Order: sequence, then structure tokens, then C-alpha cells
Amino acid sequence: MVWGGEKIAPFKGVETTQDHIGESWELSAYPTKESVVANGPLAGRNIAELVREYKGALIGESVYANTGDEFPLLIKFIDAKSDLSIQVHPDDVMAEKHHPGQKGKTEMWYVVGADPGAHLYSGLKESITPQEYEARIANDTITDVLADFQVKPGDVFFLPAGRIHAICGGCFIAEIQQTSDLTYRIYDYGRLGLDGKPRQLHTELAKEAIDYKVYPDYKTAYEPRKDAEVEVVSCKYFTTSVYDLTKPLTRDLSAIDSFLVVMCVAGSGSITAGGTTVPVRQGETVLIPACETAVTFTPDGSLTLVTSYV
Repeated sequence: MVWGGEKIAPFKGVETTQDHIGESWELSAYPTKESVVANGPLAGRNIAELVREYKGALIGESVYANTGDEFPLLIKFIDAKSDLSIQVHPDDVMAEKHHPGQKGKTEMWYVVGADPGAHLYSGLKESITPQEYEARIANDTITDVLADFQVKPGDVFFLPAGRIHAICGGCFIAEIQQTSDLTYRIYDYGRLGLDGKPRQLHTELAKEAIDYKVYPDYKTAYEPRKDAEVEVVSCKYFTTSVYDLTKPLTRDLSAIDSFLVVMCVAGSGSITAGGTTVPVRQGETVLIPACETAVTFTPDGSLTLVTSYV
């Protein structure tokens, strides 16, 4: 993290490891899972505390006016060792209806790595009714109606609340999402939890949350370009761009009035803002405060970054 010309050590990610997933919450202000500054003058302070103290200087005046002391994004790396459960997330309206005080969950995926044949599910490939959805859960055929994509590094999927989805084995994903942990589990392949019983499904809530419309394509199309910013997703919750760099590039931040999250998804290099330079390599995440007006990305040979702001 770079703050006002002073170097602050990176945040510690909150890691979760199960038998089928390795997950790092790279930048999180979610209660009980807050990222903590690893060392330096703010060592031990978490991101939620820093937002309360620095407010708009950290996250942007317009962002702070809308979200207050809540850091609005949750940033993750997800390494799926086997197929994860099929899920859907509620939107803000449904979240407030069933879980007062919580937000819905719109998110996106950038594929960092993929084993040969790795795939994921995103959206419906054919129309079904809520009643057919229930029947397909009961008879184990829900995957038959899901859009299935073989993936490679650089693929992008935008997942608005309501879209059925699942990350499958062999996928390494960078995930940008609203600060929310509301997940409705639709189907889990009959697997057992740690207690030896099938894991809980949220069939009724999911039935209400699902967007049953079939869309022409669920993969986000974009044209990769060397040494340039390529915007891949823009929605009310975040705007995300990809940089594939072989030479230094400076990004003007003066117009966005927001923090900038920078995820290194390939290669290595450095990030300079406010007169401070910090090294970065694959799997690391840096937060640029809103008070900075420019940032320079410098590759060590090659460097691929995914950036997000509100």
C-alpha cells in the first residue's frame, strides 16, 4: 500500500484452505475477516480502522459519501483444486429483505491460471422455470442447463447478482466483488461436510435470487493490448481494467476520486505513487489511496495487472 508518499507494508490476506479450495481474501474489510497491515508505522491496523480514520482521503470523497466507513470492495484470489459448489448471490434489494444491513453481491472473475481442460459455469444456456430449477436440483441435472466454458489465462467473466455460477477444479481466479459474504448454495454434488452430513443448500432463497433469463454470452469480450489500459468491466460497484506491460506506464488518477486496487496476476515489477516505489509480483495486491493523483507501473520484463476502483 502507498499512502501520501510514505511506504506502508502490504496488508496480510485472510486465507482459507479446505480440501477443495485455497482462498486468500487479499483486501477485506468484512467483519471478522479484515486485512491487517503487516509491518511499518501502521502495523497491526486493519483496513476498516484506516477507513474510519482517513475517510475520503483513503477511499475517495464521493465513495465515502456513498459508503461511509465501509470499504466497498472485497478482493480475493481463489485456487480451486476441485469443483466448487454451484451458487448464486442476491442483489442489494433481496439482501436487505432477507438479511437486513447486508449488501448483495455482484462480482467478476479474471482467470489467472488454468489447468488443461479447466472450466467454469456462468449463467443459463437454456430457459428454465423456478419449478424446473427445483426439480433439477432434486434429480441432479442442474449442470445440464448451465453455460459451461473452458478457460485460459486472461478470460474475464462478469457476474451480476442473480447469475448462477461455479468455479471448477483447475482454475486460479482473481475475484473482485462487493463487500458481502452472502452466498446461496444451489448444488454441491452430494458432498459431505466436516460433520459427515450433506452441506446445507439454500434452495428457496436461491430460487428467488436467480435471474432466469438466458443471455447471448456470459464471457466478457475485450481486445488485449500491450502497454495500454484496457477496461474490461464497468458497473455501479466497480470499474476494472487490465494492463499487459513490457514498458513503464503512468496512469492519471486525478479524475476518478477513488482508491485504486492493483492485483499482480503475472510477472513482476514495481508500483510508484506519491514518490514511493514498492515491488510487486504475481499473487500480490496493492492499495493506492484516493489522495494520490498518479501511479506508475514498471515491469521487470513483463507485468500483468488487474486494477479496480469505485
